[in-house]
Amino acid sequence: LIHFYKRDLCPHGFTIESSAYPEDCTRDRVVADDANSPVPDNNSIGSENQSPKQQSDESELLKRRMPNIKVFSGSSHNDLTKKLCDRLGLQPGKVVTKKFANLETCVEIGESVRGEDVYIVQTGGGEVNDNLMELLIMINACKIASAERVTAVIPCYPYARQDKKDKSRAPISAKLVANMLSVAGADHIITMDLHASQIQGFFDIPVDNLYAEPAVLKWIKENIEEWKNAIIVSPDAGGAKRVTSIADRLNVEFALIHKERKRANEVDRMVLVGDARDKVAILVDDMADTCGTICLAADKLAEAGARKIYAILTHGIFSGPALQRINNSNFEAVVVTNSMPQEAHMKICDKLRVIDVSMMFAEAVRRTHNGESVSYLFSNVPY
Repeated sequence: LIHFYKRDLCPHGFTIESSAYPEDCTRDRVVADDANSPVPDNNSIGSENQSPKQQSDESELLKRRMPNIKVFSGSSHNDLTKKLCDRLGLQPGKVVTKKFANLETCVEIGESVRGEDVYIVQTGGGEVNDNLMELLIMINACKIASAERVTAVIPCYPYARQDKKDKSRAPISAKLVANMLSVAGADHIITMDLHASQIQGFFDIPVDNLYAEPAVLKWIKENIEEWKNAIIVSPDAGGAKRVTSIADRLNVEFALIHKERKRANEVDRMVLVGDARDKVAILVDDMADTCGTICLAADKLAEAGARKIYAILTHGIFSGPALQRINNSNFEAVVVTNSMPQEAHMKICDKLRVIDVSMMFAEAVRRTHNGESVSYLFSNVPY
């Protein structure tokens, strides 16, 4: 009779040993992991007030509570991966990414992933095609190296705007990306604020679509003094659901701007539906690319009599003249999350503010690894 033991984690600090048999029947028994070991508070991991020895001790305890986990970073957003790992008390996995002379991508995983729960962090900004290809190669490299499960953490999903066939012969590229991720070997996807929630249906594997809304609400209450006299504005009809949700949570009014486009990335005419006179207008959208839309929307709100105008966007792509447009606009501040790297953008644009969402991804990774529900994160910011 062949059997093996798989060490897993229970949320109360015990180790569960499962004895699995070929007939697929299982036996579980709980073994005390070390009755005298203190259980660390997850919120204290990585605290600046702790000594290096305390941080090292708690990191070791957390590793015992989170066995068989590896977090790797693609080249698109190393800073987010580092913050995520600091939060979990882990070290980022060793990986080398490089290009050959003919610009082919090469990935070398520098440590064993056999039987491990692997998380690969790669966002969809910057050189989108190179980053996507690198992610696919990393997923496949881990899968064929016998990783138990491979989860792609994609803060900004690439090609998300190409989610429907809106004209003849148009591709549905978001579905193609979903197929590529599945074929590469991904078992699970963690992302944030998909351009359309229906993109989750493009996958036959689990997808956790986290929301930036809890972090946005927290930022509004802490940084806008007159938020009770605010009006939440959607720059297009497609974002109405997102805006009404935030307006309901803050108990304030909402408005939307109807826009007509002559061609992609070029707006022809805008009409404000709602009253923004003598109010603090807060534009909310899921992403900003060339920023033409939100800057025209800001001008429209200024004409309508808004006293102050803010923009809060989940994904700050900022292509082409975007940052110059923001500098010349009526905005008090433009707020984005760090789902994409923003350090270089902040040096150019003084109006840019960044909300850190690394703790949300870290908590999603922790809960996924431990087999816990992530629905808490849909309406709360982990501390």
